[in-house]
Amino acid sequence: MEKNLTEGSVIKNLLVFSLPYLLSSFLQTLYGLADLFITGQFNGADVISAVSIGSQVMHMITVMLLGLAMGTTVLISRSVGSGDKEKSCKVIGNTIVIFVILALVLTVLLLAFCPLIIKAVFTPAQAVEETGRYLRICFAGIPFILAYNLIASIYRGLGDSRTPLIFIALACLVNIFLDWLFIGPFKLGAAGAAFATVLAQAFSVFISIIFFVKASSADGIKLKKKDFKLDKKILRSLFAIGLPVACQDGFIQISFMVITAIANSRGLEVAAAVGIVEKIICFLFLVPSAMLSAISAIASQNIGASKTDRAVKTLFAGMGIALAFGLVSSVILQFASSALVSKFTDDGVVVLLGAQYLRSYVFDCLFAAIHFCFSGYFCAWGYSYISFISNVVSVLAVRIPGAWLASKFWPETLYPMGWAPPLGSLLSSIIYLVIYFIFISKGKFSLEKK
Repeated sequence: MEKNLTEGSVIKNLLVFSLPYLLSSFLQTLYGLADLFITGQFNGADVISAVSIGSQVMHMITVMLLGLAMGTTVLISRSVGSGDKEKSCKVIGNTIVIFVILALVLTVLLLAFCPLIIKAVFTPAQAVEETGRYLRICFAGIPFILAYNLIASIYRGLGDSRTPLIFIALACLVNIFLDWLFIGPFKLGAAGAAFATVLAQAFSVFISIIFFVKASSADGIKLKKKDFKLDKKILRSLFAIGLPVACQDGFIQISFMVITAIANSRGLEVAAAVGIVEKIICFLFLVPSAMLSAISAIASQNIGASKTDRAVKTLFAGMGIALAFGLVSSVILQFASSALVSKFTDDGVVVLLGAQYLRSYVFDCLFAAIHFCFSGYFCAWGYSYISFISNVVSVLAVRIPGAWLASKFWPETLYPMGWAPPLGSLLSSIIYLVIYFIFISKGKFSLEKK
């Protein structure tokens, strides 16, 4: 289970780590795509909108939890790099305690505020009831969603991104089958999509816990009672790294929700088109996201092993891979947007609007390649607050106002509105580049400073 990422080819380590993560993320994203695709085969725009809006809310919660777990991944990676298994156990034990508490609190709060959340995203009147059913079921399953992502972050901290792939692959198969069963023959609509997702996650958690208990003992990761005693120093480090990332990801997702709310206020067809495109973009973002995770884990191990030069090489190698993917995707979807959107619905108006939105929005993959990779590198050094700052500026200065202005001045098309996220990512990339060179000049990327 534990993997050494401080030796050998940097590019090979990136690919070996990132490809299983990429496939895992693809399968997780397939949950949402399967929900939306199967829903579209059996239901109308009201249920499609409910599933797309509800799954976007759940995606926001999930990425925030993943951001918080980044602290766990980084700290475990550093301890692996330095050969300190005792510290790895303490980090794992403290994280489990914190996330159990968080799961209970989140479940209660989200169920209590479900009606307000539905109103906050300006859900179209025709989709309110179905959206409520979807969210209440998913909120009740928060402990399973949180548990899976916690276990996956522990594995990645240990340098193992392959094992989580097995769990999510099994869960994905269960999810797709249950989607078809609940949405098709059982005709449960949005509730069927939610039940399928939660039950699949529960299955994944059950399998992963059994495997983790057996595999961790063989690798010398033996949790003791003392490891579950909260340690102030570890907690401070966990939150110092993870909390800014969680806030950053949450803030970005809130901007997406605001953009969705703007779209929802323009009518049911626009809401459905934006929901479909958001699913497609989530899929395309898997590559820069995989690079972020790989860079944070690999760079952290190398920093722990005092090999800072390899950490820098990891940053730029990952950025090169992500940029190449972003460029190819941006070019292809200038010609294939309509064909791709039409796979999700046969509504001509929704296809037209979705294709307009996708042709401009896809450029976000290109600029995200830069700021995602820098985010992983800064997190590896413990400077995750930089990610939070750059994204707050991006959201407030470009993403939200850009989407609002586009909806006001170009109400007949979604193409201008699709440029708001890419321009926001471009601003984030510029901020990262400036701060990166400032930090180099001040020696902040130095072990003597840590």
